[in-house]
Amino acid sequence: MNLQDKHIMVIGGAGLVGSHIVDQLIDEPVSEIIVFDNFIRGSRENLSAALDRSKKVKVMEASMTDRDALDKHMRDIDGVFLLASLWLGECVNQPRSAWEANTLGTWNVIEACLKHDVKRVVYSSSASVYGNALFTPMTEEHPFNNRTTYGATKIANEQMFRAIYEQHKLPYIGYRYMNIYGPRMDYHGTYVSVIMKVLDKIFAGEPPVIYGDGTQVYDFIYVEDVARANILGMKSDSADEFFNIGAGIGTSINELVDMLLDITGSDLEPVYLPNEQSFVTHRIGSTEKAEKILDFKATTPLLEGLSRVVQWRRSEQKA
Repeated sequence: MNLQDKHIMVIGGAGLVGSHIVDQLIDEPVSEIIVFDNFIRGSRENLSAALDRSKKVKVMEASMTDRDALDKHMRDIDGVFLLASLWLGECVNQPRSAWEANTLGTWNVIEACLKHDVKRVVYSSSASVYGNALFTPMTEEHPFNNRTTYGATKIANEQMFRAIYEQHKLPYIGYRYMNIYGPRMDYHGTYVSVIMKVLDKIFAGEPPVIYGDGTQVYDFIYVEDVARANILGMKSDSADEFFNIGAGIGTSINELVDMLLDITGSDLEPVYLPNEQSFVTHRIGSTEKAEKILDFKATTPLLEGLSRVVQWRRSEQKA
């Protein structure tokens, strides 16, 4: 889709990925960017730079469980980025809310898109649909080996989009993200990433904690790369397809902690504790399909991205 003079809605636009999409959309020839967010996990602070930069950005505080709000603000919208959802840990403890927010909420968005003739949707799924890797790198044909409520809602939503495309031809693509990291990561909530936990320990002068033996391997991708993938997806003509969005490189927790210790100049030694409940211990995504169809390839090396995260986190501490 050509973005010239288009009206774009970013549902979940105040979150980690959503706010970076907004930042990059400002540099596109769109006429309006509507951030639709309930601010439960996202924050207005994440949008402050975008709001200062451009009058194209408008903020609507509402939830995708609110059908009336969606109906009101979806009018004249050309493209929708759908990122909002309850996170994995929240879904464990609040399964009813998970289905109501993630799945019924997604249906509400689809319904509004159909009513208002939205031209394109880029949907944020998750590599959680795969569960632990049966083979690596995992292609998009990898079996759904999920065993979590969060992953189940994402699988349901993928099937929902497929069914609606079959019936109504609503143009969409979906992204199965690997482990996203970068500035604006949540470090206040109950469920924070291993990167934030390690940095909090280092900054407190305490040994970082590694659960298990640290050989768990993940595919880390920098948030600005993810945002760029989303913009490419909105511009693409591809439809009814799902793509892995990752770097395609496996990094163990041991390697990750070593990098963070080096970047911060710390001589602390990690402490190993018995493994916590871990939903996935091995996951690396194939990037071939996204490269071929979307011309997307992650370009930020992990060391560089982590250095930016450390710099940002230090600036947050001083604020």
